[in-house]
Amino acid sequence: MLLDRAFGQEDITVLRHEVTARLAPLGLNADRRHGYILAVNEVITNVVLHAGGQGRLVLRAEGGSVWCMVTDSGPGIPGGYLDEPAAPEAFEVGGRGLWLAHQLCDEVTTATGPIGTSIGLRISLDAAPDS
Repeated sequence: MLLDRAFGQEDITVLRHEVTARLAPLGLNADRRHGYILAVNEVITNVVLHAGGQGRLVLRAEGGSVWCMVTDSGPGIPGGYLDEPAAPEAFEVGGRGLWLAHQLCDEVTTATGPIGTSIGLRISLDAAPDS
């Protein structure tokens, strides 16, 4: 287990830095690492904005990948948002969080219902480290 932490709105920046610190020694190249951190940030921000403001993040390395599981106890994701999201329009406000996660992660899983949502973000550690 790399990290297991409850969070709220006031914790987003600190949590992003904690995830960054846990990923640094794992050998991801900088672009993939920064992209993954951005995806994690978008998902935890969605929890704060749309799912009651409180959540839990669990970060672990297993089987050659890093998994980040973000859970909340919000009302669930509306059905229209469950398919792999399309690219948002250029001038659309919001709507980029899950789309970005799908672009930046090797796998995104979603389990949602009226008592909460769990989003899983996976990135492979197979990429060569920075030179």
